Amino acid sequence: MQLLRFTLILSLALVACSSDLLAQPTAKFAPVKPAGDPATFGANIQRTMTLLATSTPEKRNRVRILFYGQSVTRNPWWEDVANDLRQRFPHADLEIENRAIGGYGGPVLINTAEFDLYPFYPDLVIFHVWSGVETGHQEKIIRRIRERTTAEVLLWTSNLRWPSTVPPDGDPQHPDVLAKDAQDQAISDLYFRLGRELNCEVADVRTGMQHYLKQHDLVVKDTLRDTVHPNKLGNFLIAELVKPHLRYDPSFPDDKWKDLVTEIPVNEPRVQHKDDGSLTLKFQGNRIDVIAAPSDAAAGDAAKADVLLDGKSPSQFPELYYHTRPSPTPVAGRPAFNRIDHRAPLQVETWTARILECDLEKDVLRYEVSGSKTGPDGTGDHKQRFVSNSGRVVIEPRMWMVNWSLRYRKQSLPQDYKVTWETRPLFVDVWQSPAVTDAAKEYPTVLAQGFKNGDHSLTLKPQTPGKLPVKAFRIYRPPLKVSAGE
Repeated sequence: MQLLRFTLILSLALVACSSDLLAQPTAKFAPVKPAGDPATFGANIQRTMTLLATSTPEKRNRVRILFYGQSVTRNPWWEDVANDLRQRFPHADLEIENRAIGGYGGPVLINTAEFDLYPFYPDLVIFHVWSGVETGHQEKIIRRIRERTTAEVLLWTSNLRWPSTVPPDGDPQHPDVLAKDAQDQAISDLYFRLGRELNCEVADVRTGMQHYLKQHDLVVKDTLRDTVHPNKLGNFLIAELVKPHLRYDPSFPDDKWKDLVTEIPVNEPRVQHKDDGSLTLKFQGNRIDVIAAPSDAAAGDAAKADVLLDGKSPSQFPELYYHTRPSPTPVAGRPAFNRIDHRAPLQVETWTARILECDLEKDVLRYEVSGSKTGPDGTGDHKQRFVSNSGRVVIEPRMWMVNWSLRYRKQSLPQDYKVTWETRPLFVDVWQSPAVTDAAKEYPTVLAQGFKNGDHSLTLKPQTPGKLPVKAFRIYRPPLKVSAGE
């Protein structure tokens, strides 16, 4: 068995030296047996898998997937999973992003999720993070996904870790080993509970890796390049234990997901047609899209229609704007600050924060904020709550990461450094029909997203009377109501 272990480790070195093998990361490792009953895999992500599996050259479904978590989620295994989906479902219009942030546990990600996760509104979130179990932050993030979006969630239990205080072949009963193991088991327990309560898919990476190591006489350190980050074998194992859950099975019941997103063809009775070409639809949810139909209009002669949500332009709903992720710290790649709030209605514009004073030894950071439309909007100190003069920017104490990043990398602030971000709309006040150049593809437009999950009405009123080139409306209705106090 020791010879087998040596052979597997040697294969890692060979893979590192061969570009051909790097392109085929599974070539040198023994197959992985997933933990759990494969017949049940994918049961809680069947809306996403149905969209993928039913995509054809004649009907290309749009599917948006987000990987979110910490640095381990940014390791190469995620690309293996993404590429596997692209290869298996070549006719789907796949949009896959990884917005994970190294070093950010649940208590921090709960802030960055406000600009990274919910506005993105994916079909599927693939999630793992350390810390925040005992404080409730992890559970809060997952519940908010289910409250604010129709995204399905795949949680994967932790890869195995090994403390630096214990040799690779050290005692697995060492207190430091047991402490890490207990932390990871707590995450696993949480994920399985949330899987039951919130209908999340759970990929048991932790147990699958444990079985693999035992089968091949390996130790935890054989899967790691440090104490936590996976090496090539570790990345291979995570990917191979997640991929089997991304499985389509039409025999699964659809009651958990069939009402999350509904498509209403324009000729259905629920859509009211008026003589001027206006279309009105009553619906329940927190997002509505319109899907364009082919048009006979000449190129460049798009139809335009005013959008009315509950009788008002969407721009009049304060909740339909959001601040984007700020530009990164000078080094270390974190967002310059981890959350941006507001206490006055927003408008679409670009923001800039310029550093007035930075003293790393005294932990001083002072800055001024200005908006492209708002103009100069006040000065702040990273240790104190900042409320801009307009009320459109609120930054809580200790949200800034600039000084931390400079100390971490032992560098000084670049002279021309500044932070930028945007206030973006989650709506359009005027829908302009896109050119439908490929009959197999969808051409959706988000008319409004992020309003209260409840009863609403939507009207498209053509600016020039006539039939609008609309194929259907798509309604999104999250499965959970927003918790009190959210």
